[in-house]
Amino acid sequence: MRTDLISSRENPKIKYACLLRDSEKQRAADGLFFAEGPKLCLELAKSCTPRTAYATEAALTKTPALAALHPVPVAPSVAEKLAGTKSSQDVFVLFETPRPDPAVLTTARRLLALEGVQDPGNVGTLLRSAAAFGFDAVVLGPGCAAPFSPKTLRSSMGAAGRLPVVRTDDLPATLHALRDRGVTCLAAALYRSRPLDEAGREFPGGLCVVIGSEGQGLTDDTVQACDEAVRIPMTDRVESLNAGVAGSVLLWHFRGV
Repeated sequence: MRTDLISSRENPKIKYACLLRDSEKQRAADGLFFAEGPKLCLELAKSCTPRTAYATEAALTKTPALAALHPVPVAPSVAEKLAGTKSSQDVFVLFETPRPDPAVLTTARRLLALEGVQDPGNVGTLLRSAAAFGFDAVVLGPGCAAPFSPKTLRSSMGAAGRLPVVRTDDLPATLHALRDRGVTCLAAALYRSRPLDEAGREFPGGLCVVIGSEGQGLTDDTVQACDEAVRIPMTDRVESLNAGVAGSVLLWHFRGV
């Protein structure tokens, strides 16, 4: 048995990793986040700094590239405790949380802004779509799921590490600031909106797509802070699309502006 193998589920380092996995407050306080799985961890390592890694011998044998993360070996029983999913993927890394410069909002030309999108799966999907379609930054307003929570990370496949994610406590004020420098802000909303195809394709000062939750939508203040509202034309077979799908459609539509 390797002398550096962690075999106790009560090891303080393992307990701390589990705390980071489960507590947004702890992640925020320590500037770290927890990721699980070989594919996700290796992808995140391209853009985020790994602090500590853990892996079973079986995982290292199966994915030799993990050796670059210098993981501490753990017993399978310890991996089961670290696992944030029903079946352990046997690889766990604590990364330093990226600290984007707020000044990115003064230079980014294509932005996604979210308000009240509480579901981690939707936030992760939108981060992934924003990265896929060439957007420069994401703004998270109040009520949004944490971008570096385990559930969001699994959905985004590490996209939060590849583009700046900036939080704001006052989304309308942020949108007004974007408009002041010439960025067109388009709210995804039904009331007083026009079809997406009529929104145009020319935004010389830049574009910000603003998405709310499926249930609540955007607040009135946020819609009023935008230049106009747009909607996705649909049949009457469904009432609405969830935020992840609707936002991805919008991001694809504006991918080349």
